[in-house]
Amino acid sequence: MPSDATVHVIDDDEAARHSLAFLLGTAKIDVKTYDSAAAFLKGLADVKSGCIITDVRMPGMSGIELLRKLKELGVTVPVIVVTGHGDVPLAVEAMKVGAADFLEKPFDDEAMLAAVRSACAQQEGKDRHRAERTEIESRLATLSNRERDVLHGLVRGLANKQIAFDLGISPRTVEIYRANLMTKMQASSLSDLVRMALIADILDGGQNSNSASS
Repeated sequence: MPSDATVHVIDDDEAARHSLAFLLGTAKIDVKTYDSAAAFLKGLADVKSGCIITDVRMPGMSGIELLRKLKELGVTVPVIVVTGHGDVPLAVEAMKVGAADFLEKPFDDEAMLAAVRSACAQQEGKDRHRAERTEIESRLATLSNRERDVLHGLVRGLANKQIAFDLGISPRTVEIYRANLMTKMQASSLSDLVRMALIADILDGGQNSNSASS
């Protein structure tokens, strides 16, 4: 479990909230409880990492309505839905809306802890990927148009001579741009550069520069 992960438990049943809070607490997992989806949404600004556990049936806003609201707000924290025996179709619907998992009541304690750890690990991976992409995009912003042209050629697997021909410059000039962009991108190798390009999705953008000189 990430050290800063918090599990947010939403259930209108006080006994169910306390039971889950006790289970998570004995596993040394930080937990916050809410008696309604509305109460949780009021404190949404403080939800940074971890996961959400919500009952599917609640008065006011249901678990599925909460999922839709979170999706609308762009919240990516994983959601585990807890459902009664008769609510499996609702749980399946919740999965379609974006729930990471669902457990039927009464659930096994170890199954719940496993689901929580899996959801939190998933969120940690997303956070790392998002931070890495932001850093790569900041490096891309330092490239000149010509360096970006050369980068597109490299990630398409083209040799320096082909890139030079396509851009109407000399192979030696391509080598200079290549060395500059490797430095700016802090890439240790061509494979590292391609990995960054994939993370930043620049391969989907094609070669859109206007071949302006640096």
